[in-house]
Amino acid sequence: MELYFSPMACSLASRVVLYEAGAEARFTPVDKAKRTGDGGDYWQINPMGQVPALRTPEGWLLTENAAVLQYLAEAHPAAGLLPTTADGRARVRQWLGFIGTELHKAVFVPLLDPKAGAEVKGYAMDKAALRLSVLEAHLRVHEHLEGGYGIADIYLAVVLNWAPYAGVDLAPWSAVKAFHRRINQREAVARATREEFALYQEEQRRLAA
Repeated sequence: MELYFSPMACSLASRVVLYEAGAEARFTPVDKAKRTGDGGDYWQINPMGQVPALRTPEGWLLTENAAVLQYLAEAHPAAGLLPTTADGRARVRQWLGFIGTELHKAVFVPLLDPKAGAEVKGYAMDKAALRLSVLEAHLRVHEHLEGGYGIADIYLAVVLNWAPYAGVDLAPWSAVKAFHRRINQREAVARATREEFALYQEEQRRLAA
């Protein structure tokens, strides 16, 4: 199994799942120029140029974060990262959709894009409050997004990592902030984040040289 990732991108969630499951995988970095760690052209692997991409043990390639997370959870059921009931799994898919579209793409991608103008960033920032308020209402009465700890929680924690870099202050949403802190304290999450942040810092030094 091979995971194509970029340090501290949403692909961090897949690394966390692999660590939580105790699964073996090869981690292949993809840089800003879309070159892989061995010098390959990532555009030839994923025409969208996005991470994560997962080369499965059977040899086929799976893209799109929500699909990769579900595949990994289903491939390692003993880790308990996906509900066993049909309604529980449906709600996990609902949360993955919410995180991916309403937070990741609608809010954080524009805010973190250096090419986005002030008007675009303002539009994205205006959307943040409603979406974080929806999360706040849920997390005030639930420890996790759905049932026990699972892939939706992992994805959300990874996206919330970007808040300080995007200028999003989580202080008004205390339950969201507490959730983020709690998930990041898990051993697998802390390990994956520590490793990828070191890689991210190294990449930034190379770019600045």
